[in-house]
Amino acid sequence: MRSEKDSIGKIEVPNDKYWGAQTQRSLQNFSIGKNALNRMPIEVIYAYAIIKKSAAIVNCELNLLDKEKEKAIVQVADEILEGKLDDHFPLIVWQTGSGTQTHMNVNEVISNRAIDILGGQMGSKDPVHPNDDVNKSQSSNDTFPTAMHISAYTMVQNSLLPSLNYFEKEMQTKADEYVDLMKIGRTHLMDAAPLTLGQEFSGYATKLRNASIAIKQTLPLISELAIGGTAVGTGLNAHPEFAEKMAKEIAKETRLPFVSAPNKFESIACSDAIVGLSGSLKQLTMALIKIINDLRWLSSGPRCGLGEVTLPANEPGSSIMPGKVNPTQCEAMLMVCAQVIGNDLSITLANSQSNFEVNSNRPVMIFNLLQSVELLADGMRNFTDKCLKGIEPNKEVLQSNVDRSLMLATVLNAEIGYDNATKIVKKAHAENKSLKEAALELKILSEEEFDRIVDPKKMIKPQ
Repeated sequence: MRSEKDSIGKIEVPNDKYWGAQTQRSLQNFSIGKNALNRMPIEVIYAYAIIKKSAAIVNCELNLLDKEKEKAIVQVADEILEGKLDDHFPLIVWQTGSGTQTHMNVNEVISNRAIDILGGQMGSKDPVHPNDDVNKSQSSNDTFPTAMHISAYTMVQNSLLPSLNYFEKEMQTKADEYVDLMKIGRTHLMDAAPLTLGQEFSGYATKLRNASIAIKQTLPLISELAIGGTAVGTGLNAHPEFAEKMAKEIAKETRLPFVSAPNKFESIACSDAIVGLSGSLKQLTMALIKIINDLRWLSSGPRCGLGEVTLPANEPGSSIMPGKVNPTQCEAMLMVCAQVIGNDLSITLANSQSNFEVNSNRPVMIFNLLQSVELLADGMRNFTDKCLKGIEPNKEVLQSNVDRSLMLATVLNAEIGYDNATKIVKKAHAENKSLKEAALELKILSEEEFDRIVDPKKMIKPQ
């Protein structure tokens, strides 16, 4: 152990760790959900490394930090980004609502590792001070929301959107493949007018495309960074050029279109942009739930359900019923959607705790948001590979259902009127006859007239 000191006093810190006094106090003061699942997401730590690296470069350019310190800070930040120091960031999400402990964890690790590199004594804060050097021109209040935006934008851009695009493309492939495959439509879970399986799947593909558009529309606000606002948005203790230079440096480092937030008071006081992004993820879950539940219905059976499509059999479905296979990929995605919807509520409630100049519930917001992004990205890619690609239509069942449907009578409205068409449907249903048999017995149509009018292939587009 070694002794380190902060404004509260001295505290013993493990000698093989780069963190310092404030990190150690947080470990002792917040014994809540101590397992690794509750740790601050490593993506936030990496985002912080980008902030600290950029700040060192910018402060050096502005003659506020000497070159030797800049070089050491940049080296440590790069080590963090390479994953070499992951074990030195132990803090859980359930801490101060501004994320100050995690912020100081990063400052202390960079400081002590830089001191180590420069041949100094860890814990001495010399020659690289965690506050005066690593944190120069910054505050927890502007860096934590900045880290939230960097980590969120990066994961959405690099993980979520590619998975969503992959899912949507495969869905469109299925729509094109099934473009001429007739089936009966259903409204209110009851038989309705016919369409093709391709048309049905084209609706699914469009829902995914619309969800992608909705997510992308939230990114301009996520691209706005609070950095440079320091404590309350005024930029106290920061150079007048610091905010703009930081946004440019972060954009250069990430290759993403980050900009300086035009109003730092707003960007520090609340996280509305994060709520907006989370809301777009919830919109995506609505599309997924609709698609997946439809597929579950369509594949129900195999003998006593609809059975119009067959899903891949990935594993046995029952410990007691031999040969049973369940739509497990569908069920896994539905649970992902349930989690994302719950996360969205948590994010919404957390953002409601924005009082005066700062939001004090930010760690839980980014914890839930990044989990939602990860679950959706992994879930959609897995579902595409393990389920969607292997879906097969049951052509005989599809055709049989079309042939037996009473709702083909819909096309008769324009020829014989709604009331006469209703008479045919009621007779056919009551006497378990075909529409054609009922129409002929009622002498409403001749066989030739019926065959000319009632052609399902003519009913899938305006006539």
